[in-house]
Amino acid sequence: MSKAKLVITAVVLEGRTQAEVARTYGVSKGWVSKLVARYRAEGEAAFQPRSRRPHSSPNQTPTATIELITTLRRNLAATGLDAGPDTIRWHLEHHHSITVSSATISRHLTRAGLVTPEPKKKPRSSYIRFQAAMPNETWQCDFTHYRLADGTDVEILPWIDDCTRYAIRITVHTRITTPIVLAEFRTATTTHGIPASTLTDNGMVFTTRLSGLGRQGGRNAFETELRRLHITQKNGRPNHPTTQGKVERFQQTLKKWLRARSPQPGTIAELQTLLDEFADEYNHRRPHRSLPHLATPATLYTSMPKAQPTGSRDKETHNRVRHDRVDDSGVVTLRINSRMHHIGIGRAHKGERIRLLIHDREIRIINPGTGELLRELTLNPEIDYQPQKPQNALPKESEM
Repeated sequence: MSKAKLVITAVVLEGRTQAEVARTYGVSKGWVSKLVARYRAEGEAAFQPRSRRPHSSPNQTPTATIELITTLRRNLAATGLDAGPDTIRWHLEHHHSITVSSATISRHLTRAGLVTPEPKKKPRSSYIRFQAAMPNETWQCDFTHYRLADGTDVEILPWIDDCTRYAIRITVHTRITTPIVLAEFRTATTTHGIPASTLTDNGMVFTTRLSGLGRQGGRNAFETELRRLHITQKNGRPNHPTTQGKVERFQQTLKKWLRARSPQPGTIAELQTLLDEFADEYNHRRPHRSLPHLATPATLYTSMPKAQPTGSRDKETHNRVRHDRVDDSGVVTLRINSRMHHIGIGRAHKGERIRLLIHDREIRIINPGTGELLRELTLNPEIDYQPQKPQNALPKESEM
């Protein structure tokens, strides 16, 4: 027997006062009064325990937002773009001013039957990841096959930046050869500068180092160009495709987008037009899950200083990238040559996450999500605090 039934019976059938019953059974008089009133209004139903579920849930996701989540999922998937919870969250925040967690989005996608379980898929945490610290520190390249509408097989050659995932150049050819690799690389360096290193597989179009010619000291035209420009050449070992994981994943994204086009390209010229369209979408409008705050590749590539071939410089420079947060006084600390310096950014940015791009004493401080430049300065090593309006700043080395 529930205590509610005991209390109601004692008051209604025994005729005892509510105060007496409350003292006897160790409950409040208000609760007894509420039970008796419920019994007189509902009868025997008052003996049944009530649900403790709240009448309303202020934090419940609005129905309109749930519908928008499923619509974005279908639209992104139909156009061949990534449609995972992180990507949908980015679109909700940037295009609809709605903030929803990735876990909530995932839960609603599962309820809507829009998620295909993949229990055998290898978890991302199982991979050993590496990433360049600066743009142009490493360019990755590998070619892949694609079939035109008439069944003709062609080959696509992409160059991407390892640090920012920026698509440097994407071209299509009947067949990839070393002269084509060299020509496209030279075109890319004309537009985006010379990288410090390249990372490719061990294909003959990239290197003869792992072939008989390589053991005899021979180099192909591409290798000769890299040596002339003092660029470090890196090649994956045979049967180790995950070394070029970033460009492999890029090719997967590219092909998924291409297959969603209708009609399919029938000529190399038509496919090249689509590749140019994809590069623009990928670099400037598509959020990237591997970048801070799902930034676009162009946001980081255009806002960060570029690495250069170390062999081409007369003097080595000290380059590094540092993640930090602005303290409550609007200041961030930086240690250079074993001395701590305090750099003023402004109280308006307190608590914000920032990224410091350090090139010797030349420092740029940016917002990693938007690419906004918060401050640029030449650090004065003679003083501790670097004010926002520096006085008597030391001249740059180029001006001395």
